[in-house]
Amino acid sequence: MKRPASARAFATSCALAAAVALAHPALAFDISAMSDAERDAFGKEVRSYLLANPEVLVEVINELEQRNADAQAQGDKALVTANAQDIFDDGWSFVGGNPEGDITVVEFLDYRCGYCRKAHGAVTELLETDGNIRFIVKEFPILGDQSVLASRFAIAARMVAGDDAYARIGVGFYEGFRGDVTDASLKNFAADLGLDGDAILARMNDAEVTKIIEDNHLLAQRLQIAGTPSFIIGEQLLRGFAPLEAMQGIVADERG
Repeated sequence: MKRPASARAFATSCALAAAVALAHPALAFDISAMSDAERDAFGKEVRSYLLANPEVLVEVINELEQRNADAQAQGDKALVTANAQDIFDDGWSFVGGNPEGDITVVEFLDYRCGYCRKAHGAVTELLETDGNIRFIVKEFPILGDQSVLASRFAIAARMVAGDDAYARIGVGFYEGFRGDVTDASLKNFAADLGLDGDAILARMNDAEVTKIIEDNHLLAQRLQIAGTPSFIIGEQLLRGFAPLEAMQGIVADERG
C-alpha cells in the first residue's frame, strides 16, 4: 500500500535528521531528549526510509570510502614528506632509470617475493617507455633467511663491483635464478654474471651491509609498509602490486 505523502515526507525528514546528526553533531537535534516511544518511532521511520531507498546506503558507503581514502592519502603524503631524506637521498640506495627524471619511483622489494617478480616486468616497462623516471631500490627482505641472504649478496655485489653489477643481479634474481639461495648457489650465480663470487661473499656480513638492511626496515616501519612490493611514486604510497597501467596513472597524476 502506498504511504501517504505526509508519512513519506516525515520518513525523509527522519533520514535527513539522522544524517545531520552523524555528520554535524553540534547542529543536530538531541535524540536523547526523545521519549522511548518517540525514539522507537524515529528508528522505525528511518529503517523504512532506507529500505525503500537502499541507494542512499550505497551513496553513504561510497562517500565514507572516499573520505577514508582521502584521509589515507593525506596521511601517506605527510609520512613521505617527513621521511624524504631517507627515501630519496640516503646516500646508499641504487638509483636507476633516469637519475635526472622529474618523478621518482621507489620500490621496497624482496627477491623471493612472487609479486615482486611480477612487478619487475611492469617496472621495467615503465622505465623503458617513460624515460623520465628516477628509480630507487630499497632492499627489504622479509620472507626469511634466504631473502636476507639474497639482499646481502646484492648489496655486497654493489660494494665490490658497482651499480651495473647490482642492476644485473636484480634482473637475474627475477628472470634467471631458481632454487634455494645458499652460498654455493650465489657463487654459481655470480660466475654466470661474470662476477667474483668469492669477493662478494666475503663482504656479505659486513656491518655496513647489515646497517643498510636494518635502516630500510626502520624506514618501512615509519612509512607503515609491511609487505612487498611497496612503492613510493612521487608523494604517493602504494602498498602492494599494481599493474603497469595503474603505475602510469599515478605517475601522470603526480605530474599534474
